[in-house]
Amino acid sequence: MNPKSLILLEFPKVLARLKSYASFSASESLAEALRPTSSLETALQRQQETREARLLISVNDSISFQGAVDLAPLTDQTLHGIALEASDLLAVRNTLILSRTARRVLLDNAETAPSLAALAGGLSDGQGLIDLINRTISERGEVLDSASAALAHIRSEIKVIHARLMDRLNRYLTDPASARMLQDNLITQRSGRYVLPLRAEHKGQIKAIIHDQSASGATLFIEPIAVVELNNKFRELELAERDEVLRVLRALSQQIALQAESLNLTTKAMAGIDLALMKAHYADDLQANEPELVPFPAQPPEAHPGSVIQLRRARHPLLDPQKVVPIDFELDRQTFSVVLTGPNTGGKTVTLKTVGLMVLMAQAGLQIPAQSGSRLSIFRDVFADIGDEQSIEQSLSTFSGHITQLVRILKQADHRSLVLLDELGAGTDPQEGSALARAVLDFMLQRRITSVVATHYPELKAYAHSTKGVTNASLEFDLETLRPTYRLVIGLPGRSNALAIAERLGLDPAIIAAARQEIDPTELHADDLLEEIHRQRDLAAASYEAAEKARKEAEASRNQINARLEQLEAEKAQLLDAHQTQLESELASLREELNTLRRELTRLHQSPEKQAQLTEIEEKLEVVEQKQEQNLRKKHRQPKAKGLSGPLKVGDRVLVRKLGAEGVVSSVDGEDLELQIGALRVRAKSYEVERRVQSLEENDTPPQPAPVVTGSTAIPGVNSPGLELDLRGQRVDDALDRTERYLEQGFSSGMPFGRIIHGRGTGAVRQAVRDLLDHSAYVHRWENGGEKEGGDGVSVVFFHPNK
Repeated sequence: MNPKSLILLEFPKVLARLKSYASFSASESLAEALRPTSSLETALQRQQETREARLLISVNDSISFQGAVDLAPLTDQTLHGIALEASDLLAVRNTLILSRTARRVLLDNAETAPSLAALAGGLSDGQGLIDLINRTISERGEVLDSASAALAHIRSEIKVIHARLMDRLNRYLTDPASARMLQDNLITQRSGRYVLPLRAEHKGQIKAIIHDQSASGATLFIEPIAVVELNNKFRELELAERDEVLRVLRALSQQIALQAESLNLTTKAMAGIDLALMKAHYADDLQANEPELVPFPAQPPEAHPGSVIQLRRARHPLLDPQKVVPIDFELDRQTFSVVLTGPNTGGKTVTLKTVGLMVLMAQAGLQIPAQSGSRLSIFRDVFADIGDEQSIEQSLSTFSGHITQLVRILKQADHRSLVLLDELGAGTDPQEGSALARAVLDFMLQRRITSVVATHYPELKAYAHSTKGVTNASLEFDLETLRPTYRLVIGLPGRSNALAIAERLGLDPAIIAAARQEIDPTELHADDLLEEIHRQRDLAAASYEAAEKARKEAEASRNQINARLEQLEAEKAQLLDAHQTQLESELASLREELNTLRRELTRLHQSPEKQAQLTEIEEKLEVVEQKQEQNLRKKHRQPKAKGLSGPLKVGDRVLVRKLGAEGVVSSVDGEDLELQIGALRVRAKSYEVERRVQSLEENDTPPQPAPVVTGSTAIPGVNSPGLELDLRGQRVDDALDRTERYLEQGFSSGMPFGRIIHGRGTGAVRQAVRDLLDHSAYVHRWENGGEKEGGDGVSVVFFHPNK
């Protein structure tokens, strides 16, 4: 791409905004070097990476390289034999941890983000360096005693010598004879040796070596002769510790040097992935959308380059999104050149830059601040001549500067280029400038160069109207407020507002009338027709806006009605469920009382007639229970809200009442359903689920399962313990206690299955839990977790039906 055009279109400012999202220096450099590509395949690949990253951060925010460092300078030091500092080694470790996490997440989401997963193949998983550094360097950046046996021995000796040295010096502080001669009751250091602060007037009264004195001369810092040997030994050990620490750091650095190539590839892969995440975050903040990238046809239509620019509600990315006026811009298969007219400061330059930046951003892999459905061709180059090109140093006027730039553009541009020209032919005699502008437009038309040209010349309006492949466009001006509206209108030239503005500002009507006499009547008639066209278009736009507003209000009312219907159905369902629960509890209580009575009669050896009467009562109770079950099924087969009648189908969203969880129907076989709840699959009956209304807002709270009503004979309901039980880090006894409670509650609440996460570890907890599952009366069967569920570290339990 033409470097000067990138600057004129402010593409570096877009990159500066993008860089602000960088997590570390390598991705920041990558963003700074980002340039639009002229390859369709490369542009599509970049857009795919941005799309995948945006999707990924919307569902998983665990990928971040915040705190990472560029490993290339560090590996370069190690390759030259330089030992890294402990802080640098910690930075390497932290970077590798981020790399390992990102690699795991991206490979787990390979189906959702295949391009980013491919980049993740270059990320290192640590290759043992993480553990090695953890065993060697503390979180505070200090080499640990365990880094080597020699270092542990040296530091042990240092502790002993230091203790003896402090004990000897403390005697001077506690002895009244020497304590009175000291300036302060403390031990300090000078030149790496422990000393005491002696008052100057007591010099010579303690046999010692003087190492320093205070600025006033009132205090001497002395090392008593009695501790010289201990100080010497302590200093020797400190030097030995320093040398051993350096040796440890050098050994670690050599390990990094051996993996320098892999670490450099990791930095490159991290920077590439972080760049995709940066583009995704930037797109989120811009409220941007991915454009459709269109290739140039192999055989373009006659007299047309085959270029396409269709922008819907496009916004300049550097302007305040709350204030900028979006534009709709279109170059179709019949048009490839636009003549843009409008008032000064009316937005012509911003429109040119918006079109240019949309193309550059799309070809750089950035999503654009425009509505979805926007389409752009992949241009080989984008040329722009925008702004004042005068140069005092080169003795160039504004006109000469523009012409010099125009000459360079016309020499390089071809049918796969986009040319953006601001005020073509300005800065010279209007008649000559207009003729020159028409000639330049003719030249670009003959070479089939896609172009957008801003101008003030009225002759170019007629040229655009009568020339095939060219269309007019204008930026509106509000005569009431005498201000531009910045609204772009494709297909209509701008109106001449000079006389109207002068009249509204109070210029003498006689002067206005005289000026009108000087204008060609056909031009005045054309202005009147153009004004009527704009008026009719405004009326049509107002009618459309009113109809659109009415449609939105009707849709909002419909959604409110549907939401209210759903709420009423939910309240009805809660009442019915509460009543059903009460009946079930009372029936269960009655059956228990019958069983108790039967056992009592048997114990008392009552007659067979009474036994028969109990049997008859029990049979009638079973009939009541069957009818209750039928009523339950009929109730849950009723449609929940308007528009939700009919059988359940694959893709419907439902609420599983027993679990209190929402899922999606993945299979239907009569009344048997298979549901997807997150990563889990669940089987249920159709009357055990409740269809969800799709128009409800995401923040609406779904209806909760009906509470269990209790009374004098009611049996309390058991809440679901949840689909997962996490035992990682538990002792065997504690894990078994929790597992037993979980199995009992899961069975009692009617759960179909559950997942017990015990991890692999030493295998003690896993084996104990599985032994319990083999002998549990609540468990029908169990199996290992799936590959994405944790494999052998998870046991999936299937409960017996709770009837």
